[in-house]
Amino acid sequence: MDSGGNIQLMGTRNITRRESALHSELEALRWAMENMLQHSTCQSFGTDCKDLIAMIKEPHAWPRFATELERIGTLQVCFPNFSITYVPRARNQTSDFLAKTARSFHRELLFIGCSIPVWLPRPPLA
Repeated sequence: MDSGGNIQLMGTRNITRRESALHSELEALRWAMENMLQHSTCQSFGTDCKDLIAMIKEPHAWPRFATELERIGTLQVCFPNFSITYVPRARNQTSDFLAKTARSFHRELLFIGCSIPVWLPRPPLA
């Protein structure tokens, strides 16, 4: 997101299932951070997972995720103004739709862009 809270880029990737939903959230954030280093000057990330935000703020309180959080911490050094904010699901419909669509693909899917490509189905109108 940009400094005004507007979506700058969206991305999705269908990653293999992890040990837990929180492991998947961390993997998705790591992937997004790595890609933003290549494609954008983005410094702000949004998520609908409050636990993910808590993990980033207090990594030592989550020892089960130490390895994943260490990777995120290493990436954070590359983002001098890194921030992660909570985006309620009601305001996160497009991202949620992209994630659900990516999970339905039976081959590797990787997308980064400013709008949903025509080859992906459109999210239902609210």
